[in-house]
Amino acid sequence: MELSLFLSMLGFLWVAAITPGPNNMLLTASGANFGFLRSIPLMIGIMIGMQIMLMLVAFGVGGLILLYPSLHLFLKVAGSLYLLWLAWKIATAEYETLEAGTGPTSPMPFWQGGLLQLINPKAWLMALGAVASFSLTGDAWRSSVIAISFAMVLVNLVAGIAWLGFGSMIGRLLHSPRAWRVFNLAMGLLTAACVILIWL
Repeated sequence: MELSLFLSMLGFLWVAAITPGPNNMLLTASGANFGFLRSIPLMIGIMIGMQIMLMLVAFGVGGLILLYPSLHLFLKVAGSLYLLWLAWKIATAEYETLEAGTGPTSPMPFWQGGLLQLINPKAWLMALGAVASFSLTGDAWRSSVIAISFAMVLVNLVAGIAWLGFGSMIGRLLHSPRAWRVFNLAMGLLTAACVILIWL
């Protein structure tokens, strides 16, 4: 893959990864509620889920979504329900301090970050767009998919760290139960609002 094409792809993936969406709202809320380090497994789960989805798209499953609109509808409904459930969990999280030994026992599990990708239409569109626009034909196909995969890891890592860091900074400011509840309610509402984006 030529450098100019790779840089164009990197720009496309960066815009998709850094803009607000379900993944970034989830990482921000987790960073605020559980701190940066304890939220890293969630970020890794999201990244692995994105890689699995990219491979599914590259090896043809994405074509099924385009051929069968009912499958796309199922993903939208399942993704919407899952996001609403996550929004509820975030909005109703109880006040906890982030001091060692006093916080919640564990943040959202690693596997939930990965599962979200498989029913996240925004993530499917990101993978479909990357493969459709930047994969090459013939002998260059495999190396182009590897380049897309590498670029996706890179942008998801940087964007994930940025949103986790943002959440962690906010978490340090939440010293009262009231501020904590307001923040979690706002993050829950923003996560729920992502459902609207799915249906646009």
